[in-house]
Amino acid sequence: MNILYAFLVLGVMGAVFGCVLAVASKVFAVETDNRLEPIIEALPGANCGGCGYAGCAAYAQAIIDGKAEIGRCAAGGSDAALRISAIMGVEAKEVERTVALVRCRGYDRQLKGPYDGLEDCVAASKVAGRGPISCKFGCLGFGNCVRACKFGAMTIQDGVAFVDREKCTGCMSCAAACPRNLIVSIPYKNEMYVSCASVAAPKISAKVCKNGCIACRKCEQICHVGAISVVNNVAVIDYDKCISCGLCAAACPRHIIRDVLDQETVAEFKAKVARAAELHKREIAAAKAGKPVGPA
Repeated sequence: MNILYAFLVLGVMGAVFGCVLAVASKVFAVETDNRLEPIIEALPGANCGGCGYAGCAAYAQAIIDGKAEIGRCAAGGSDAALRISAIMGVEAKEVERTVALVRCRGYDRQLKGPYDGLEDCVAASKVAGRGPISCKFGCLGFGNCVRACKFGAMTIQDGVAFVDREKCTGCMSCAAACPRNLIVSIPYKNEMYVSCASVAAPKISAKVCKNGCIACRKCEQICHVGAISVVNNVAVIDYDKCISCGLCAAACPRHIIRDVLDQETVAEFKAKVARAAELHKREIAAAKAGKPVGPA
């Protein structure tokens, strides 16, 4: 009988607690917006944090709450933005594609000496006077950015980080992982870039790296649209003005201003630069003569 009473008591208690939980679930229920799941599905699901939120679900909720604008997902790009705009019932806007750029081509950088420490950029940057390479601003090459990239767009080539533009989604997780702040976002459509971030004095840059900017301002002087200037001893491109003509690359004596299409052969690159230089000469001559310049 004692066993029977125990079962009855447990049964009654279970029924009571079940009723309490059922009532509580109704009273304290949190309503979920029916747009949340479709928005999450419209996002790539990478949870890269490039939008500024912890993950895709958090970003989706922020959109619904009116705390985040549509189009902040670099990985999803215009496709995700258009789908989310349709779900939210607002006017769709195109999102300009951006990609990461590593501002270093220090393949010929000088080393202070052998380094036997951790294969980690943060660890290496804290030893031997800010790292084992002579340039205090160059890529350390231990791959923190590679490990941070969820899309396989980052690799280490000849000791320097390299971005595969076709795989890159512009989420900038790599930038957050770089202790030297070498990785920046640039428009995908623009072709020219400056492969140096050193703000050291020109003589020092020239001494520690064959690919360092020496602030000669030749690029600044030749650019006829005012898209490049030397700031803190290093050339900087204003991508709102840049037309990717290549004149700055032609003028650079250190060859640190290059085309993002590194697949180009040297001959192809030189031919493009020569065409740009010739067009510039024609523009100058036409301006002096007061005549318009036609296509080359």
